[in-house]
Amino acid sequence: MDGCALNIVVTVIGLLRFGFSLVFGIAVSVLFAGIEPTRKNRLVAGLLCVIFLFVQTASWWILGLDLTSKLYPLIIHLPLIFIFSLYYKRPWLISAVSVLSGYLCCQAPRWVGLLAGAALGSGIADHVFYIAAVFLFYYFLKRYVAGSVRQLMEVSTKSCLFLGGVPLFYYMFDYATTIYTDVLYRGAKWAVQFMPSTISVFYFAFVILYYAETQKQATLQRERDMLDAQFRLAQTEFASLRQLQQNAASYRHDMRHHFALLQGLASKGHLEEIKEYLRTAQSDMDAITPMRFCENETVNLILSAFAAKAKKSGILLTIEAKLPDSLPFSDTELCSLLSNALENAIQASEPIPDSNKRSIRLRLYSKNTKLCVDIRNSYHTEPLFHKGLPVTKKQGHGFGTKSMAHIVEKHGGVYQFSVKDGLFIFQATI
Repeated sequence: MDGCALNIVVTVIGLLRFGFSLVFGIAVSVLFAGIEPTRKNRLVAGLLCVIFLFVQTASWWILGLDLTSKLYPLIIHLPLIFIFSLYYKRPWLISAVSVLSGYLCCQAPRWVGLLAGAALGSGIADHVFYIAAVFLFYYFLKRYVAGSVRQLMEVSTKSCLFLGGVPLFYYMFDYATTIYTDVLYRGAKWAVQFMPSTISVFYFAFVILYYAETQKQATLQRERDMLDAQFRLAQTEFASLRQLQQNAASYRHDMRHHFALLQGLASKGHLEEIKEYLRTAQSDMDAITPMRFCENETVNLILSAFAAKAKKSGILLTIEAKLPDSLPFSDTELCSLLSNALENAIQASEPIPDSNKRSIRLRLYSKNTKLCVDIRNSYHTEPLFHKGLPVTKKQGHGFGTKSMAHIVEKHGGVYQFSVKDGLFIFQATI
């Protein structure tokens, strides 16, 4: 093959290489942007590749390779970002980071081509190995990388910015030192050291942020586990209360047997035995019969249990409840909300040395179909607050208030924890 024919072959393969590079960059950008792989989206992406190939070829033909390379951000990259954002409805930041990342990924096949060309001493080998590497790297990125990149970009704005940092710096560096100037090829020390230094900075920043994120996730997981445990405890406690209610119903059902026994004792004149039997029966009935505070049986069960706990701890519990028979909450959620609130109130009041100063006042009422809760209790230790929630230094505690806040927020309600006139106050409208 003579020199002229060889030059033509190299030129043709070089043009094919630039075409494959463009398609590879667009395809990788589409992967990273998280565009759904529907038939329509694939057709549009294919059409984009054809259009941009035409624009790129026309620009080469009219303006030349050097000017086309310098205008590439305007004729390819920016339009691609706009299309991802406006047509595919992807966020602007994710669209930009996806295109920048696609540009960065084009460098790995370029490196493979350079190695092959240098090893074989052939420009054709450079182009051919580059084209082959494009297919291999696309398969690798699609199967092992794209999913992780999409998830990281969608975690938060900060995560997306951090992920786009290296592609952005490389993009600016590459255009500033190899396309708009030849500083890198002239061996300027600052240019040679710029990217290694940038990568080092981002590496250490990544280590710090990744460690902080893992610690945050571990803390959230512990909190979720504790909230799940509290929820299961509420379910168990409510089941126990239901059992007490059933026991009371059974006891009432058996009253005819008690009356028969009492009639037998009365007919024999055993007055003292009658008195003792009545005292025992009254005690048993008090132990298993829920007190009645309002029309809602679930609330009655919960309040009865905590009235007994407060009495045992020497705490004056005052309850004012005016609620309808049904509420727009599950029994378990209602049990968890009231149980955590009253449990915290009892724990805060119980350590007060003077039993006369131990008090809890609970108001429950319905207003405009909303459940209103107001609990005020005395306390021994001054409460500490963080982000509006009371916190404790005790290990394994402090999850009750988070559970309460979660239930209120789940139903679109509002809540407030505060301290006023020596009382700890929890108020919620759900």
